[in-house]
Amino acid sequence: MTSSPLADPGVGDPGVGDQGVRVELNIGGMTCASCATRVERKLNKLVGVQASVNYAVQRASVRFDPSAIDTGELVRAVEAAGYTATLPPPPVAAPVETADAGSSPPADAGSGDDGLAAQRQRLLVSAALTAPVLVLSMVPAAQFTSWQWLALTLASPVAVWGAWPLHRAALRNARHGAATMDTLISLGVTAAFLWSLYALFLGDAGQPGMRMALSLLPPRGSGSREIYLEVASAVTVFILAGRYAEGRAKWRAGAALRALAELGAREATVLEDGRERTVPVGLLRVGAVFLVRPGEKIATDGTVIEGQSAVDTSLLTGEPIPVEVGVGDPVVGGCLNAGGRLVVRADRVGADTALAQITRLVEQAQAGKAPVQRLADRVAGVFVPVVIGLSLVTLLSWLLVTHDAPAAFTAAVAVLIIACPCALGLATPTALLVGTGRGAQLGILIRGPEVLESTRTVDTIVLDKTGTVTTGVMVLHEVHGAPDVLRLAGAVEAGSEHPIGRAIAAAATQRYGELPAVTGFHAEAGLGVTGTVDGQRVRVGRATGEVLPPEVSAAVRAAELAGRTVAVLTVDGTVRGALVVGDEVKPSSAAAVRRLRELGLRPVLLTGDSAGAAAAVAAEVGFTPTEVVAEVLPAGKVAEIRRLQDEGRVVAMVGDGVNDAAALAQADLGLALGTGTDAAMEASDLTLVSGDLTAAVDAIRLSRRTLGTIKANLFWAFAYNVAAIPLAALGLLNPLIAGAAMAFSSVFVVTNSLRLRGFTPSR
Repeated sequence: MTSSPLADPGVGDPGVGDQGVRVELNIGGMTCASCATRVERKLNKLVGVQASVNYAVQRASVRFDPSAIDTGELVRAVEAAGYTATLPPPPVAAPVETADAGSSPPADAGSGDDGLAAQRQRLLVSAALTAPVLVLSMVPAAQFTSWQWLALTLASPVAVWGAWPLHRAALRNARHGAATMDTLISLGVTAAFLWSLYALFLGDAGQPGMRMALSLLPPRGSGSREIYLEVASAVTVFILAGRYAEGRAKWRAGAALRALAELGAREATVLEDGRERTVPVGLLRVGAVFLVRPGEKIATDGTVIEGQSAVDTSLLTGEPIPVEVGVGDPVVGGCLNAGGRLVVRADRVGADTALAQITRLVEQAQAGKAPVQRLADRVAGVFVPVVIGLSLVTLLSWLLVTHDAPAAFTAAVAVLIIACPCALGLATPTALLVGTGRGAQLGILIRGPEVLESTRTVDTIVLDKTGTVTTGVMVLHEVHGAPDVLRLAGAVEAGSEHPIGRAIAAAATQRYGELPAVTGFHAEAGLGVTGTVDGQRVRVGRATGEVLPPEVSAAVRAAELAGRTVAVLTVDGTVRGALVVGDEVKPSSAAAVRRLRELGLRPVLLTGDSAGAAAAVAAEVGFTPTEVVAEVLPAGKVAEIRRLQDEGRVVAMVGDGVNDAAALAQADLGLALGTGTDAAMEASDLTLVSGDLTAAVDAIRLSRRTLGTIKANLFWAFAYNVAAIPLAALGLLNPLIAGAAMAFSSVFVVTNSLRLRGFTPSR
């Protein structure tokens, strides 16, 4: 090689799109959905900025005009809202490390700036102090003389130190004139604690002999004798437990993306002047030649220039069967070399590799927002001030109607706590996090969350034929005539580069092994090839007026009706037989079409091939004659999809070629096979890495299930709050029970999302 295979590591620039620069910001200090709404609103007020903030992954995806604003101003805008913002570290090593740096931060950040270990410690200490407070407050037999002062001693650290992350977030937001979910919780805990201090020091609750009893409903009695230390401490513990469970669950939800990021190789064995040298993968550059031994991971995307082996591509396709590769075949970085020794030339490195692109696609999908989430964000943005208003109205109403201060206070605190819609901010992001991660594991890449809405409404799916329903590779189907037809034809075609010739030669080699030598080889464009084999002049190609034997003639007619190609073999001018060559239907296509119907979709076969070829494939796969559209050019494919849309149908399109790109873009939902062209994948909404049509079934099933999980989460998160607020306002809900139920709702939403990890593919 004339140039060095190594390159200096560079600093990655923000991605430049058609409408400016896109950058990801890691946001610190967000503790609920309304925090994310505030940050998003603050960023979108800047000129030329379009921002989307995702609470679950603690990240903002921002597109901006670099001529009008810079990243420093974006960071300052976030800080002005009361939070922190940092740019992801630049890629300085292997692509896997780049992906890791840009992936979701640990869900430890789920409670302010505390890490997961600090959260756990705070939770355990608070729980240990709260347990005796609960026993003392709710079990009369345990209430010794002046027990309430011990309860105060134990509850005070919980209400102050244990709940400090909540108080800190509330104070920070108050300084910026805002209120969040933490404001509600902090107000509730503080009110319960301060009332208890008033009753103990200035009222009658501090007198020896004071007693309390367990009650599911709020207690009734003299205001100066009621203390709420168990509410202040237990609600704090419930919230801390919910946040900790939330953080652990979100960390598990991002496991698929982290596993994907860790799949890449760390080192490469570079070949330079016949010598081997081990270097970090991040220092490879295009053109480098590297060695892959059996059992090693392929360092980066490239082309095999020496050797033959079986490569495990399951990380990309989800398929467990290794793929045989040899000289000239492409290989993908991160895949495992399961067989022989390979020498590979690097074609794509760093952020351009397939693994890095997949990771980036998944991250973008997880950082985005589905349309249903935007409604939830708007609700969360106005919910907190509305709840504070409701709590004040409840307090005043009880005071005016009953003149019972403890009852009024209890109802107001219950409203503050039960109404806190923390689960609302987790409903959509966690389901997206798990769903897109599971899709990546199965070789299904969802470009953005808005795609999920399309899968729900699709009723028609258009399938390209060549390369989608069929393999797109010519194979030998039938041989007619003398016993030595295939042997002679294979010998002559061994020197041909035509796809038909390669198919015949491959079949002959597979059957006979070594083929006889050929002399005088000659290829005539459009007609066929000739050569001398065993002293006989052999020609393989189109019929040019020769008289065909009855058997061969019948075979030719049947093959042509089926849309296949017939090559006639003549020996010394006499027709000896015919070979039928054609595209081959993928083994999974028939099952895939059947399952698409089971999903309620009407399949349509769309092809530029002849009507005969289309009809033959349709009959084999399971299309009816009315579901086949043949002999259409790329513009015709677009027109056909538009015609279906004009009929009121919502159309999905599955394709793999450059000629499918326009149709994929026109369709309401585009699904591109990863075995196809980059143009097709760029125009699609979903990419099916494996090239197996059954993956289209799984993609729609997974997308629909993810959307269903989002809607179920939103229902439980929001309907729960709406239903419980009246109970709290009417004084029918103990603040202690309200705190436990509210924390449980957040855990329920995240746990429900984690069920997507168990999605089972059809394949």
